[in-house]
Amino acid sequence: MPYLDDMEVGARSELGSFTFTAELIKAFARQFDPQPFHLDEEAGRKSLFGGLAASGWHVASVGMKLLVTKRRGEIEEAAARGVVEPPSGPSPGFRDLKWHKPVLAGDTLTYSSEITSLRASGSKPEWGILEARNSATNQRGELAFSFTAIGFIPRRIS
Repeated sequence: MPYLDDMEVGARSELGSFTFTAELIKAFARQFDPQPFHLDEEAGRKSLFGGLAASGWHVASVGMKLLVTKRRGEIEEAAARGVVEPPSGPSPGFRDLKWHKPVLAGDTLTYSSEITSLRASGSKPEWGILEARNSATNQRGELAFSFTAIGFIPRRIS
């Protein structure tokens, strides 16, 4: 669904799953968020989290990777059918970013996205604005992470 006109509010997309291992948590933390509870099991156990915790930014970055990977796959599938999809536009931002539950070493998150709003752009008629609720649940079915994404999507203009 490359065009805003082809999308529907309520459409849901499964983006994939990811397991946060201790090694990956520490590697991300060393590079981007070097807080003790992300770097050391004992510090994690003594923290409010109760275990080695993934950085919230790590959790968000994985979701972005899965989203981009899914979209690339859709573009490749369309190209194999001879369909050229238009590029999506940039994102002007997001809202309501929340880390609901800590993500600990060994947790597997499953990410999804659901379209919550579609509208034409007031200043650029060839573009529309999509809002989607992106979320991740852990292996126990608990909501761990969510935010509302906003993006520019091309429209069919005749």
